[in-house]
This record gives sequence, C-alpha cells and structure tokens, in this order.
Amino acid sequence: MFEILISFFDIVLYKPLFNGLILLYQYLPGQDFGIAVIVLTVSIKIVLYPLGAKSIKMQKALSELQPKMKEIQEKFKQDKEKQAKAMMELYQKEKINPLSGCLPLLVQLPILIALYRVFWKGLQPEHMVYLYSFVPSPGVINSTFLGIIDLAVPCIALAFLAGILQFFQTKMMMPHFSKKSGGAKKKDQMGQFSDMMQKQMLYFFPVFTVMILWTLPSAIGLYWIVFTLFAIIQQHFTLGTSKQND
Repeated sequence: MFEILISFFDIVLYKPLFNGLILLYQYLPGQDFGIAVIVLTVSIKIVLYPLGAKSIKMQKALSELQPKMKEIQEKFKQDKEKQAKAMMELYQKEKINPLSGCLPLLVQLPILIALYRVFWKGLQPEHMVYLYSFVPSPGVINSTFLGIIDLAVPCIALAFLAGILQFFQTKMMMPHFSKKSGGAKKKDQMGQFSDMMQKQMLYFFPVFTVMILWTLPSAIGLYWIVFTLFAIIQQHFTLGTSKQND
C-alpha cells in the first residue's frame, strides 16, 4: 500500500514538477537555475490562484463574523454543546466553511515535499532517468542563481528573507480579524485568549519558516520567497476588490 502511494505521488507530483523544472532550465535564456525555479513557482501559484483567492475571501468573511461568534461564545459559555451547534448554524446561515481556509496549505504541502525531493536529489545525473521522452537531458545542472547563490545548498539569507515575508503576509490578515471587533470587544478571558493566539501566530509562522529553511536546499527558500510574495500581492488585490464590492 505504501509503495502504491509513493508511486502515485511520483506520477502525479514529483515527475511533472521535475520535468517542468528541467524544461524551464533548458529553454529559458541563460539557463539560470534560479530563474527556472522562479518561473516554476509563479506557474504553480497561477494554477492555485482561484483556490488562494477563495481562501482569502473566506478568512475575510470569518473576520466579519467575529462579533457574532463572540456573542455565541458568551451566550453559551456554560454549554459547549449548544455553543458548537449555534456556531454551525451561523456558518450554515452565512454559507461559510471555516475549514476551507486550510485547503491551500494542505495542497501546498505535497508540492513542497515533491519540490524538496527535486531540489535535494533530483539534480543528480542519475535522476535524469525520470525525464519524459520529450524532455532532453541537460547533463550536469549548474544550480547557481545569478552566478551568486548555490541553490543546491542551504542559504541563511534566503531563509531569513522568507521568514520576513511570512511575517508581513500573516500581519496583513491581522487587522481584518481585529478591526471589526477591536473597538467594542470586551477584554474578557476569551478576548484576551484570541489576542494572544493572533500574536503567537504572527511570530510563530515566520520563526517556523526560518527553522525549516535553515538546513534545506536554498532552492526551496527561493520557491517559498516567490510563493509568499505572490500571495501577499494576491491578498492585497483580493481584499481590495472585496472592499470595493462592499
């Protein structure tokens, strides 16, 4: 069963990403591996764009429901079963699925694993057997980016840059969760807990990002930087469009 899953993973994700990267490396001017990674990342983000936009809108909708959710929590704070039922009724009434915001993360994780395999071992000559018949073998791949950074080894600078961008991406959503209810919010135990969780998320994700990328091939860091930068731009335009429609 495990071997079947690995084979399925290779066919659906690893081989397409690997071949796509090699094709880009072969045919983009200059044969810069870093440019190939950037173009591949942007291509992946464009494919996932509708999913990302839906997730951002869902997060915005959840933020606007914060006052009603606080009322339910206060009203049924002694009865968790009724509280959960009331929350579900609220989600159904507003046509919101709170789990849909996690879907892009669940989709991105297998892609990250596949890219990790591509960048960690896929660049070795013996892995060229995974190329499709119509993809010419490049032989030895020069893994440098602009002739400066070797993307086959870890790069602390790229890891920190990815963490900084992750911080700004997370922070962009924070005002949307706090402005709607911040003025009238009672500083009760639940409100304090919510504020604490938001602050922890703001700093946890960037630190976690740096820790992950610290020892991985910097090609993954470059992918993460471009992916996050694209997400920041998408968040800006999606939330801006939503405000105009409102």
